[in-house]
Amino acid sequence: MTKSFKAPLLATAIVSSSFAFAGAAYGQAFYLQEQSTRGQGRAFSGEGADTGASSLWWNPASIAGMERGEAVIGASAIIPKGDVVDNGTLIRRPGGTFQPVGGDRVSSDPINRGVVPSGAVAVPLGDRVAVGLAVTSPYSFTTEYDATSWARYSALKTELRTIDIQPSVGVALLDWLRVGGALNVQYTKAELGNALPNLSSALPDGFQRLKGDGWDLGWTAGVQLHNDWATVGISYKSRIKHNLKGSLEVGGLLGPLAAQNRTIDGATATFYTPAQIIVAGRFRATDKLTLNAQAVRFTWADFDAIRLGAPINQAIPENYKNSFSLAGGFDYAATDRLTLRAGAQRGITPTQNGNRDARVPDANRWNYSIGGSYKVTPRFTLDAAGSYIDFANASIDRRTAAYAGTAVQTPILTNGQVQNARAFVASIGGRFSF
Repeated sequence: MTKSFKAPLLATAIVSSSFAFAGAAYGQAFYLQEQSTRGQGRAFSGEGADTGASSLWWNPASIAGMERGEAVIGASAIIPKGDVVDNGTLIRRPGGTFQPVGGDRVSSDPINRGVVPSGAVAVPLGDRVAVGLAVTSPYSFTTEYDATSWARYSALKTELRTIDIQPSVGVALLDWLRVGGALNVQYTKAELGNALPNLSSALPDGFQRLKGDGWDLGWTAGVQLHNDWATVGISYKSRIKHNLKGSLEVGGLLGPLAAQNRTIDGATATFYTPAQIIVAGRFRATDKLTLNAQAVRFTWADFDAIRLGAPINQAIPENYKNSFSLAGGFDYAATDRLTLRAGAQRGITPTQNGNRDARVPDANRWNYSIGGSYKVTPRFTLDAAGSYIDFANASIDRRTAAYAGTAVQTPILTNGQVQNARAFVASIGGRFSF
C-alpha cells in the first residue's frame, strides 16, 4: 500500500487510543479528586483552606506553621454503574451504504471497579517552615467493552495508571499569612485498544493496541489567610504537558488491509491536562460547627488537541471547554473525639455534545458525601467517608472514520447515550502525628 494510506491508518490507531485518557471519573472528565478521606466526607468543599498533610495536594501552604509532623494515608474504593446504549450507530464500508454497526446494543458497567490510594507526610523545620511530600493517583481507571459491543470501534480495553509525586514547602510569613510551593512529578502508563473494521461485514474485526508511558513535570503554588474565625485559601496547579512513548500493534486485518498488520515501536503522543485555580474558605460558625466552600476552575480548553509524532505528524482536535466545580459542606465536632462531616458538589463536564466518544462517557454530576473522624489516641485519628455521585444522561455522538483520507475510508456515525450512570465511593484513612 502507498505511504499516504499507511499514515492515516496509523493515525486512526493512535487517535482512537488517545481518547482513553478521559473516562467517567469522579472529579471532572479524567481527573480523580479522591486524594483525601477527610476531604471526601465534606464533598471536597474546603481542602484549599484546611491545614495539615491531608490538604497538601490542593494547597502546599496547608503545611506552613505546623507544630509537629503528620502522616496521612487513605484508600478510596470506587464502584461505578451505568449503561452505554446504542441509539442507531451506522457504518459505511467502501462501496456500500450506511448500515447498523451491529453488536450488543447495551454495554453495562464498562468502567471497572477500582481502588485509588493516596498518602502524604509533612515535617516542620522550626516554627514557620515545613516540608512535605504527597503521593497520589489522580488519573487512574480501567474501561472494558466486549468485543461484541456496538462501541467496539471506539474502545475495547483502556487501562490508565498515574502516580503523582509532589514535594512541597510551606512558610508562615506572618501569623495570618502562609505561602507554599510544590513540584509535581507525574508518571503515566497506559494500555489502550479498540477494534478495526475489515472491508467486509462478513469478516471478523481487526484490532489495534497502544502501550506507552512517560514522566512529566508541573507545579503548584498557594496562599492561605488566617484569622480567629475564618481561613481563605487560593492555589494554582499548573497544566502539565504529557509525553507518552511506546508501541502500537495492529492485527487481524484481512484482504487488502493485511499488509498493515504490524508492531511499531516508538509511537508518541503529546497532550495537556488542565490547570486548576482553587479558591476555598472555612468559617467557624460556632465552637463546634465549621462551614466550608470551594470553587475550582479547570482550564480544560488546554486539552484542545492530541499531537502525534512521527510517522504520523498530525494534530487531532479534541474541543474540550473550560469548566468548573462548586462545593459546600460542614464539619461538626460532636465530641472531643468525634467529628462529623457532610457536603455536596456540583461538577460541570468539559466534554461537548457532538464531540463525546464512548471512551469519554462523562457528564454533569452531583456528588453527595458524608463522613467522620474519630481520634483513637492523641496521635492517631481514623477517617471514613462515603459518596454517591449522580451523572446526567449524555449523548455519545462523535463521528469518526476508520482509514480516513484513503480509498477505503469507513465512516462511523456514532449515535449513543450514557444512561443511568452513578458511582458509589467508600474511603478509609488514618492520620498520624509525631
